[in-house]
Amino acid sequence: MVVRYPTAQEAVAGIQSGQRVYVHGASAFPQSLITALVARGEELYDVEIVHLHTNGAAPYVDERYRGHFHHRALFVGPNTREAVDSGRATYVPIFLSDVPQMFRSGHLPLDVVLVQVSPPDSHGFCSLGTSVDCIAAAFEAATIRIAQINPQMPRTHGDSFIPLDRLTGYVEIDEPLQEFHPRPPDQTQLAIAEQLAALIPDGATLQLGIGGIPDAVCRALVDRKDLGIHSEVISDGVIDLVERGVITGSRKTINRGKIVVAFLNGTRRLFDFADDNPMLEMRSIDYTNNTRIILQLDDMIAINSALEIDLTGQVCAESIGPRIYSGVGGQMDFLRGAALARGGKPIVALASTARGGTVSRIVPTLQAGAGVTTSRAHVHYVATEFGVVNLHGRDLAERARALIGIAHPSFRDDLECGARELRLLPGF
Repeated sequence: MVVRYPTAQEAVAGIQSGQRVYVHGASAFPQSLITALVARGEELYDVEIVHLHTNGAAPYVDERYRGHFHHRALFVGPNTREAVDSGRATYVPIFLSDVPQMFRSGHLPLDVVLVQVSPPDSHGFCSLGTSVDCIAAAFEAATIRIAQINPQMPRTHGDSFIPLDRLTGYVEIDEPLQEFHPRPPDQTQLAIAEQLAALIPDGATLQLGIGGIPDAVCRALVDRKDLGIHSEVISDGVIDLVERGVITGSRKTINRGKIVVAFLNGTRRLFDFADDNPMLEMRSIDYTNNTRIILQLDDMIAINSALEIDLTGQVCAESIGPRIYSGVGGQMDFLRGAALARGGKPIVALASTARGGTVSRIVPTLQAGAGVTTSRAHVHYVATEFGVVNLHGRDLAERARALIGIAHPSFRDDLECGARELRLLPGF
């Protein structure tokens, strides 16, 4: 018997101390349910909250709730980064494609799942809307399933439907979804996009992330034809290419004609685009990020970011030294999948400098404690605003010279000295 709760407070009243709670992520973050749960903080102990990146407020990581709530982060966002860094929350390094099976197998048991869904349709099915990613598996694994039913949640197609009668209970709350508003691309990001555009032929399938570089790439592709999308996430920049007829998916070797993604991270414009749109197919992250699926897509172009890269090609995309910044995510899955795809191109794209141009992001060695997100053997194309190099099959000396050539000119001499000191180049 599904219980219809009159308030969010009553909906979460059954959550008990010691339980593990998985929370719907990104723009589907059920803020009202979370606010109501945290309001019970003084009476609860050792409640573990698990999720990927979320938009919105995460009050459960505040110092005053230490001992009451604990956050286990599968991916770290701005709202939880300080808590992970200070030790009030913990981080799990894991490929996102592995997370659903971790839930299904019981390796990480779940007691409760909190979701935000669309109202049920005439057949009694609600839609998970903007995020399918790991939530479908979490929904099946959890014993207690509480939903925030929101008419502002778009009804999306694909693996997004859950029957209303599978819920333990729900509360109806009409409120705006949590939006993500990226900054417009800057001149450096636009320059990187121009470098990347030269690698992308008509008919290619793209994996794009979020932020300045992916949005800049979308701007640089307005003259292409029949592009496709197979990606962990998309943001608003994709809509313009669909409206221009650039993205059609008509040449995709699988899921032809479909934009295939695990979650959406953008504004209301993106949510409206997604609503009841048969072109958009929301899939579980163990499908979108599955290397065996990705490699079936001809001309697969995977564009991923990095915080820094060393002169041998090791990529750190998850930490600044030992301080966790984001997570492993799907970078390795997509880079390897694109490398194995016919005509595929795995790309790591980054600005040449950080901190207002005061430090190079191409470095002799990664910072002490930095995680190697992508090994040097997996790295092929690397792009900055100063060019693109392909490291695949190159020895360490050739890699060092190539990467120095696309570093910011202000740091090239120092990088060459560093390469000689490391005996990557002769003559030190």
